[in-house]
Parts: sequence; structure tokens; C-alpha cells
Amino acid sequence: MTNLRLLPSTTLAAWRLAVLGLLSLCAALPAQALRLKEIAAVQGVRSNQLTGYGLVVGLDGTGDQTTQMPLTTQAMQNYLQQAGISLPAGATAPQLKNVALAIVTAELPPFAQPGQAIDVSVASMGNAKSLRGGTLIATPLRGANGEIYALAQGNLVVGGAGASSGGSKVQVNHLSAGRIPGGAQVERSVPTPLHDGETITLGLNASDFQAARKVAGVINTKLGGGLAMALDGRTVQVRAPQDPGARVDFIAELEELAIPDSTPAAKVVINARTGSIVLNQAVTLGPCAIAHGNLSITISSTPVISQPAPLSQGQTVVAQKSDIQIKQDGGKVIQVPASPQLADVVRALNTLGATPQDLLAILQAIKAAGALNAELEVI
Repeated sequence: MTNLRLLPSTTLAAWRLAVLGLLSLCAALPAQALRLKEIAAVQGVRSNQLTGYGLVVGLDGTGDQTTQMPLTTQAMQNYLQQAGISLPAGATAPQLKNVALAIVTAELPPFAQPGQAIDVSVASMGNAKSLRGGTLIATPLRGANGEIYALAQGNLVVGGAGASSGGSKVQVNHLSAGRIPGGAQVERSVPTPLHDGETITLGLNASDFQAARKVAGVINTKLGGGLAMALDGRTVQVRAPQDPGARVDFIAELEELAIPDSTPAAKVVINARTGSIVLNQAVTLGPCAIAHGNLSITISSTPVISQPAPLSQGQTVVAQKSDIQIKQDGGKVIQVPASPQLADVVRALNTLGATPQDLLAILQAIKAAGALNAELEVI
């Protein structure tokens, strides 16, 4: 029997109440001041992404199938040639089973200096069954400009296990990716413009003119008038000392300043893949009327066997008999009152008797009707 439902019913009511009740609880939490470092960062002080490709060796027969991944064989031959080893002319390419070609990535933190160790992630790019127990051999990691900034090498840590035999397979977690803690050594530092110029620029995590004005106002009040100026809704320019030591002390004091929490822009975030819905505290509802019902279609398939008579030289025929039923639950029109606070919005949505999946369509319809005072963002 196959059960196809166009719209889900209200069997997940308990889950819905728990999710929306959590939103109501979050709305009741008091607002508090945030430190400047939690809502803004100094521009130019940032990490950089590094990437490279290398070979993982020492696998227990779980490496790439080189007949389908000729790049692995080519990469190994290149590595051996660099070590002064080359195959004889006309020799057949080796069939490697304990080697896998992998992509290696790392994040180079700001102010990292040569000799420091950073973590790396290793992921198979071929058809290797597992990287467990493997060792990454020396792999250069390059930045976006093509320059080498780190060198990675070490034993992989894979958080999983697996076994297969006779066509049966058992696997726990993901075996084709792992990490090497401290597996790369920085070879070149990235210069930062922290000490350039007479000013530093603070970049807010979110664009908000009110927050930018508050940040500039707090800096001028606590550290001296005229030091900070909001350039737009995301950047604040601050005059800082020229001496490197004094500038570091100034930034450290700057990051600890308490910024009054401001009301964010009203927004409803919808995850269409999982059905998750998140509303912030600024969301309000205008008065509206909503009707909602559920439609379900049930398709039942029953095999029917036609057996020929004895000695008739006929053939047995298997057919399918399908029974289709359509059921539509009646929906009544519900009047939703104006809701000036998030807790009122949650209670109003609970009265609809709809699951989070249904609320995806209902919220979009309320927004289209002009009764939802918030921005809808679908991720």
C-alpha cells in the first residue's frame, strides 16, 4: 500500500506546541547589553581559507579503485618521481589499493606566524571506501592567490567504523573524511592592516543603522567624544593611537564596551527543506481571518493473479488493482486578532491547529495579505 499525502494532518500537534512554546519562552527573556566584540569585528583582522590536494597512504585495502580513478595513480607516480623513483619504461601502472586522493582544507587564523600548527580537514575525492588508519603525506596548502602558506602531514582521525563481508555491510558515521589536529605547519604569514592609518574600522555582523549609531555613541561616551563616527549601517570608523602597543590596548578596551541591545528588524526565517520556522521578538500580526484544511490521497495496490485452466497452454498473468481514495478535512474560518508581541503571535498561530509544515504556506499567505509585519526569508 502506498500512502501519498499532499498536506500533512495535525498528528504532530505536540511537536508544534513544543517548538512554538520555545519561541514564546525566548520572547520572554529580558534584553541585555552585549559586548562590542560580540556584534562587530575589526576590519582586516580575518582568517583565510587554504586548500590543496594530497595522497592518503596506509589504508587497509580501502583506497581508490585506480581503474576508475587514474588521477590517484598519476599523483602517486608524480610523488615517486620527486623522490627519485620512476617506473621502468613500458611497465604497467601499479594497481594501488592502500592509497586515496584527497582534498585538504584548513583555515589560517589572523596573525598566524611561521612555525605555528593549525588543524586540517581531509576528505576523499575518489571512490575510497574508508580513510580510517590512513596517513596524509606532505601536502602544500595554498591561498586564493596561489601562494603556499602551510604544509600539511600526519595521521588522520576518522570518527567512525565499518565492516563488510559477503555482501553485508555495517557502517557507523562517515568514513571518507577526517581531521588531523595540528596537522599543518604555517610557512608564511599574512600581513594585516591593523596598524595602518590613523583609524580602525569596525564592521557590524548585521546591517543596522540603529546599532551603528549606538556603537558610535557608546565609544564617544566612554572613551572620548569625536573618536567614533558611523559611516553607514554596517561600519563605524574609530580614531586609534599610532603606537602599536597602545593601539592593541585601545582595541582590547574597545571590544569590552557594553552596547545596549537594540530591537532587530522583524524577520521570519523559514527552512523549506526541514519545515523549521524561527520568528524574532519584533514580529507582530495584524488582524486577519484564516481558513485551513487538509487534503489526503490514499492509493491501495492489490496484486491480482490470473491462473489459466489446466492443459490450456496459457500463462499466469500478474496484474495490479488500484484503489484510490481522496479525503478532505473541513476547515473553518478562524479570526486571528492583532498580536503586538511575539508571545501573542505564537498563541495566534497555535489556534490554527496547523503543523510547522502547514505554517510555511500560511505565513506566506498572511504576508501576502499584509497582516504579517515582518520580512520573510526562505533558506
